[in-house]
Parts: sequence; C-alpha cells; structure tokens
Amino acid sequence: MIWLSVVAFLVTLVIGAAVIRWSRGYGVAYGAQMPQRIHVGEVPRLGGIALLLGLLLSWGAGVVSSQMLGDPSFLGLNGWTLWWAAALLPAVLGGVGEDLTQRLAVRYRLALTMLSGALAMALLGLAVPRLGLPWVDGWMAINPWLGMGVALLAVTGLPHAFNIIDGCNGLAGMVALIVCLALAHVALQVGDRALAALLVTTAAATAGFLFWNYPRGMLFAGDGGAYLWGVVIAFGSITLVQRHDLVSPWFPMLLLIYPVWETVFSMYRKWVRGVSPGMADALHLHQLIYRRIVWGVFHDDESRRMLMRNNRTSPYLWGFTLLTVVPAVLFWKNTIVLICFCVLFVVMYVVAYLAIIRFKVPGWVKGSKAED
Repeated sequence: MIWLSVVAFLVTLVIGAAVIRWSRGYGVAYGAQMPQRIHVGEVPRLGGIALLLGLLLSWGAGVVSSQMLGDPSFLGLNGWTLWWAAALLPAVLGGVGEDLTQRLAVRYRLALTMLSGALAMALLGLAVPRLGLPWVDGWMAINPWLGMGVALLAVTGLPHAFNIIDGCNGLAGMVALIVCLALAHVALQVGDRALAALLVTTAAATAGFLFWNYPRGMLFAGDGGAYLWGVVIAFGSITLVQRHDLVSPWFPMLLLIYPVWETVFSMYRKWVRGVSPGMADALHLHQLIYRRIVWGVFHDDESRRMLMRNNRTSPYLWGFTLLTVVPAVLFWKNTIVLICFCVLFVVMYVVAYLAIIRFKVPGWVKGSKAED
C-alpha cells in the first residue's frame, strides 16, 4: 500500500509540473468577470489530468503486482479495480473538457457524472443497502432499486459538491485528502485492505497535487480534479457501507456533510432568489470568509496580495471539516450519534453563515490585521 501511494504521489507531482510547464494558453480561459474568481493571472486548471494519471498508474501497478505475485491476499486489487477506473472516466474527462473549453454546459457535465454512477451500478453492482433507519431499511430491502437510486444520486451529486467548494487554494484538495484517509482508516478497521489501498492512493495523489496548489497556487484542480475526488469518494463511501454491515451509512454522510450541505444550501438560497441552481455566484461560505473575515494584506503586487488572502481562507474551512471528521471516525458504528452530529453541523453552518452576512463575527475569529 505504501509503495503504491509513493507511485501515486510522484506521478501526480511530475505530471503536475509538466502541466504547469506546457499548458500555458490551455485551460486558462477563465474570465476575470467570473464572480467566483479570487485570483489574478492565468493559472492552468488542468490538475485533474495529473490526478487521473497518478491514480490510474498506481491502481494499474497494484493490479499487475497482485497478478504477478499470484496471491489474491495482496491487497486484493484485481479486475474490480479496473472497473472503478472505467466508471470514473466519463465524469473526469467531462470535467477536463470543461477546463479546456469553458463551453461544456452544466447539464452535460451532470449527465456525465450520472453516466459514471450508472456504470458503477452496472460494472460494480454499486448500491446503498440501508440508511440506518428501520422503517426506511425495510422498504429498501423490498425494493432494491431504492438503494440503486440513492447510489446514483450520490455519485451524480458529490462531484459537483466538490466543484462548489473548490474555490480557494488547498480547500477542496485538503478536504478530499482528509476524507479519503478517514474512509481508509475505517476500511482497515473492518479488514478491507483493498478499499483502503484505493483511498490511500487517492490521498497520496492529492498530496502530489497540493504541492503545486498550496500555498503557491501554481495549478488548479479544475472541474476534472473536483469530479475525480467526488466520484472516487462516492464509490469508496458506498462500497464501504455495502460490504460491511458494521459501518453506519451515516459515517460517510457526516464526513461529507460540509460539501453536501454547501450544495444544498446554495441551491436553496438561489431558489429563494429565483435564480437557476447552475448560476455561479460569490456567496458560498469560503467566498464570504475570504471577503469578510480574512484581513486584507498590504502588498504592492495585486496578484501577491490576493494569493495571500486566498491562502489564509482555506484553514478556516479545514478546521470546519475536522469538526465533522473527528466525531465521524470516533463513532463510525453509531448511527444515532452520527445523525446528531450531522444536524449539529447544519445548525452551526447556518448560524455562521448568517453571522458573516450580517457582519456579526466576533473579533477573535478575524484575528489581527496583518501586514506584509
């Protein structure tokens, strides 16, 4: 598992360097007028290519090694690993296509992530077998298509949730890395070394990407990278719950409550304003923190000034994520406790959001004004 992680990290790192070196003029048609843009200059948005190649090569190396050793107990990376790779391709390639052209409509990208979900159900038999609620689980046992529908919804929606929070250097990448490691930890607790290997290599590839993304902001994940994180984590979460009855289905829900609730809340506030859910805006939580909590940095160079404020925004959301990851890892078997923490997060999010909107953030949260 360790050497596969090293492969994933190094391949992503090297490919990321190549993308930075050779992609000038490609994938950078991100207009300055875009409301969610909080950087200056042309930065390649093709980090998804580096992440994809890092994963494919490390997973492929794991499958080849398992076959050569002739020992199925060697992580158990066999044919099903290749089906994972095949199923995630439509979503990731669609995201990369958007990064290159900026012309792929949201509905087409949504259709491609849905295609990845459909492939996962067809090739891997992916389905959510239960929700940890007796009256619902009974219906799901009688109607298996309900579990398939929940799985399809998760695989379709989670990539777009990661795309929504991918607005600051290191934000979505660090959230993905933390979630992958948490899922891998529980997978090892229940003896699923194969699933843990795929998740740890995803975390390692993400670390290779973050080397270029945070704090220097030399490479962005783009839609391709965000969709890769969303699809892989959705696959991993559903597979963990499907294979192991001991794992509560609310464990991955609590792990992912930040991007999931950010998406739901975003859809709600746009619906209230009579705006399409696919319309980009600058009212996501990380954007509000950037504009209203992180103090301005005094620097003559505008690009440098914006970069430093960008970098200071992400740690606020990392801490917010850890508030859900820690209890999720501690109580991964206990559905009631996990549901309570999910509700608590939703309340905390809404309170924090309203406080920022109304300029009622405590002074200790903002800290002292910084100069550079």
